[in-house]
Amino acid sequence: MNTKEPFVITISREIGSGGRTVGRILAEKLNVRYSDKELINSLKKQFNLTVSGIEKLKGEKKNWLADFIQLIAPMPSAKALNLDQKFTQEFRMDVTTGDIYKAETEILKELVKEGSCVVAGRSGFFVFKDHPNHLNVFITASESNRIRRIMKKQGLPEESAAALVKDIDQKRENYIKRFTGTSRYDARNYHLVLNADGHTEEELANLILAYIG
Repeated sequence: MNTKEPFVITISREIGSGGRTVGRILAEKLNVRYSDKELINSLKKQFNLTVSGIEKLKGEKKNWLADFIQLIAPMPSAKALNLDQKFTQEFRMDVTTGDIYKAETEILKELVKEGSCVVAGRSGFFVFKDHPNHLNVFITASESNRIRRIMKKQGLPEESAAALVKDIDQKRENYIKRFTGTSRYDARNYHLVLNADGHTEEELANLILAYIG
């Protein structure tokens, strides 16, 4: 991957591995935009959740995503959102999982057109598999460490945290298999696989930077 040209780095991760934080730190170090679940959900809410709604906006505005980005920040983080009421639309709840996947894919592709970025989750490894300058990273961790992290972060007892990890693991795997035809655990989908055990998020971000060179 060449960081002197527009690029996209995708961070796929297991819940409790710290991968989302790694992506944010990496984006900050590279001084590029960071896209995670919170940003994508905000965009979906603002521009209508459906693909048809996005296409309509694209037809009406020369660069609909760039206009929205200017409202939040040149290099927005998920916590930097300051949504303008003129963009507010009803949040559609009567949509299918397929609608959500298509809308997120469309939003991600438009986001990358605005410049280099780090994308956490959202099937990014598959969405950008044909991007000319991309890096796919998968971050894993032992189940025990993932459970302990969830217990600490969400204030859950061990049994509840373990159940949550198992449930989300299965749901994410089912989702990925349904829409990409592959397993998110297939190492062939990634350029780099990192085990978070024994490492801080900062150290993992630095390992990715070292890999990029």
